[in-house]
Amino acid sequence: MDLHSAFLEHLAQTSPTPLALDIVHAEGCYLTDRKGERYLDLVAGLAVNNVGHRHPVVVQATKDQCDRYLHVIPYGEFIQEPQVRFAEQLTAALPEGLDSVYFVNSGTEAIEGALKLAKRCTGRTALVSCHKSYHGSTHGSLSITGNETKKYRSRPLLPDVHFITFNSTADLDRIDTRTAAVIVEPIQGDAGVRIPAHEWLVALRVRCFETGALLVFDEVQTGFGRTGTTFAFERSGVVPDILVLGKALGGGLPMGAFIASKDRMAHLTQEPTLGHITTFGGHPLPCVAGSAAFDVLLMEDLPRNAERMGTLFKELLVHPAIVEVRGEGLMLAVELDDPARVQHVVLRCLELGVLGFWFLSCPSAFRIAPPLCISETEVRSACATVCAALDTPRP
Repeated sequence: MDLHSAFLEHLAQTSPTPLALDIVHAEGCYLTDRKGERYLDLVAGLAVNNVGHRHPVVVQATKDQCDRYLHVIPYGEFIQEPQVRFAEQLTAALPEGLDSVYFVNSGTEAIEGALKLAKRCTGRTALVSCHKSYHGSTHGSLSITGNETKKYRSRPLLPDVHFITFNSTADLDRIDTRTAAVIVEPIQGDAGVRIPAHEWLVALRVRCFETGALLVFDEVQTGFGRTGTTFAFERSGVVPDILVLGKALGGGLPMGAFIASKDRMAHLTQEPTLGHITTFGGHPLPCVAGSAAFDVLLMEDLPRNAERMGTLFKELLVHPAIVEVRGEGLMLAVELDDPARVQHVVLRCLELGVLGFWFLSCPSAFRIAPPLCISETEVRSACATVCAALDTPRP
């Protein structure tokens, strides 16, 4: 059976029309398929490959660790230097109170761990999230995702989950002394890159302090330089009680983490013990890859480049069909005048050698989230291609 047929026959599919690109190589901001066609990547594995594909520092760190050991024991039992050093590195870059890291396998598992931790710390059951939010596809994270289309076939989900409107100060009164945690994306991603007012984030933080609810920031998409700062919450100065990371955390390898104070994290060690268990969480390969990628991020000042290139995208993406280009850094949404045009533009860009992607919850826009190392020349080329695609008549 040829590879394409085997892909469709033996791999479970998530949609009836996968792009089915057959990629054999990736480097920097480019993907190459089996036919030798190159694609400028404006997706970065959905905000995963922030330092670019196969950065040599990340590749070498991973190879070196392969010569030492791979999996040796489930998370938390042995001292494993890659875990310890990466946790040190992360907490050194974070404010006081975010000094204990629990490594897991993905962003959605990190959300699950954060929800459990919040309930353990507060003794409460109610959870508050935002309409149009996206936090993952496992049962807990899906329960707090504000998109009914994605969740109705999986019900019943977690009880005692309540939704507020993102950026609505009036809705903050729904956070009360029954609330264990409020889970918020500092910038809503899948909703089409929605940026909150600074005043709203401050009022949210105050309301959580007043009620004793824990504030959880989901930075699975926004973390590691994508919005122009190392973490998106730095833009507002509002510090969460629990920080959730994923996607770019592992430098291109699967990884997630939730981070809190040592005192709060200690709740998972007692009554009962093993409050969260993971076999492969903190696997040494993602730890060394993530640590190397974090070094590269800071060494090459990629958050600054993300800010500069994001501004350039906004300047160059001018077309009668473009209603708005919104976002921070290289987390952008291009809003079009006709939702039916979005898929046409994405597929036409692919034909022209530029990989773009759409949003699950915002059909009127497509995303731009390339590796943060993208150059000015590559941005100009990408924008020219997008405008050319917009000029192409739909069939």
